[in-house]
Parts: sequence; structure tokens; C-alpha cells
Amino acid sequence: MAKKSSARLADYRFAGAARAQPASAPARRDRFDLRRFDPAAKPFSLGDKTADKAAVVALAAEIDKLQDVLWADRRFKLLVVLQGTDTSGKDGTIRAVFGLTSALGVRAVGWKAPTETERAHDYLWRIHQQVPGAGETVSFNRSHFEDVLVPVVRGWITKTETEQRFAQLNDFERMLTETGTIILKFFLHVSKEEQRLRLQARLDDPTKHWKFAIADLDERERWDDYQAAYSAMIAATGTPWAPWTVVPADSKTHRNLMIGTAIVEALRALKLRYPPGDPALAGIKVP
Repeated sequence: MAKKSSARLADYRFAGAARAQPASAPARRDRFDLRRFDPAAKPFSLGDKTADKAAVVALAAEIDKLQDVLWADRRFKLLVVLQGTDTSGKDGTIRAVFGLTSALGVRAVGWKAPTETERAHDYLWRIHQQVPGAGETVSFNRSHFEDVLVPVVRGWITKTETEQRFAQLNDFERMLTETGTIILKFFLHVSKEEQRLRLQARLDDPTKHWKFAIADLDERERWDDYQAAYSAMIAATGTPWAPWTVVPADSKTHRNLMIGTAIVEALRALKLRYPPGDPALAGIKVP
């Protein structure tokens, strides 16, 4: 018998990081190595690409229905974090998974290099302004975790500063979850070869040149450094209140299927309900 989706998700979920301690005493963490996960795996596939695509559409339709209740219920907020290297499919995931969702109560936020005003504040200042309000679903295309990736790989912050940020990120997310935000964090795990193919496709298609920058090749040369930084990030910030889910993402359809399944499961688990209507409305006939 095939595993239920919740059990399959558990195989790709990491929530072993303890509450982070100050950098002077880094928390002990469970071992985590991203290399254990195959980017080409398809644990959620139905065995046929056509069936998988149809399942993604069905999940998108269900997310639309559940979001309608979430917006009316107002007890919860949903933050979907999509993190991954360039070409891993963050844009494509948002289009596929939320493609049938009403704009009411749904937003996507794409994070780029901070502006001068944002740099004048702490690095979480701009993030906090964009987290979901009551009943909202917000998708982060990249996220607050960029601040423990690029600065680490580039050597802009020390190990002590990195540990401080891990602790701050965990506390930030804990505060969000304790005030009604459900956080689903997905790491879109794509292979180096698949990234090469996708970058080349952008170069070969003039309509996609806007997605390509020469700096992308410079970042690609640091592939191994980024993989190590991703592993450290997941190990340090995959917590019981905001775990990471590693999503094999060489297959775009499978990526969407797995993330859509996880979102539907999380929303169903909330036991959302429409608020009761005004009793005074009973029996009224509109003339």
C-alpha cells in the first residue's frame, strides 16, 4: 500500500532544530545533509505526467476553496516560503499552485536586494511588513533566509553573526506562529545539471533574457558553497513550529504536485469554518 501523503511529506520534512541559543552557545542540531535528497525523485507522482498535471489543477482548485474559508474564518494566516537557487521554480510554483485562487486575501512577494531605506533598518524590518494578515495567504518568492545565504557564501558576515541570525530567524518565526500564522517553508531542490539546462533555455529564448543576468553565472560557480549554506540553513532553522520541506524540483510538475499537496493538507488540518450568519437574516426575502 502506498504511503499516505502526510507520511511521504514527513520523509522530506526537517524540524529537528532546537530553539536557537545566543551565538556564544550555538544550539546542538540534528545532522542534516542536503545531498541525501535526490532532486530528480518523484515521490508524489501518480506515475503519469498527464495525471500529475491534472492533479495539480485539482489541488489548485481546492486551495481556492480553502482560501475562501480561510479569508472568512479570519482565525489564521498562511505564509508560504519558497526558497531555492536560481531556476528552481519559485515563480512557476506560485503560478501553478495559486493559479486558480481569487486575488482576495492572496498575495505574492518577491524579495530582491534591500533598498537604501531597508538597509537603514534591521534585516527583518522589511520582512515583517509583508507577512500575512488575518485570513491572508502570502507567498514569499525568496525570503528572509536570503540573509543567511548570500552574506554567508560571500563572507560578508562572520560565523558568530550567522549564528545570531539563525537564532533571530527562529524567534521571529516562533512569534509569528504563536500569533496565528501557519508557516510552510519549501526548499526547491534542483540539480546542477537541471539548472544548467534552465539557464541555457533562458539564453536561447529572447523573451526570457530579462530573467538572466551575467551575475547568475558567477553565482553558479559557487554552487558547492551554496549547497553547504542551504544545508546549514535547514539544519539551524527547521523547527517544530516552522519546519522545512525539501522538494525534489528537477520535475516542474512534481514540484507543483508536492507543494500543492502540502498546502492542502495544512489548510485542511486547520478545520476552517465559515462564521455564523446573523440570526436576524433568517426568513428574509429580497423584494
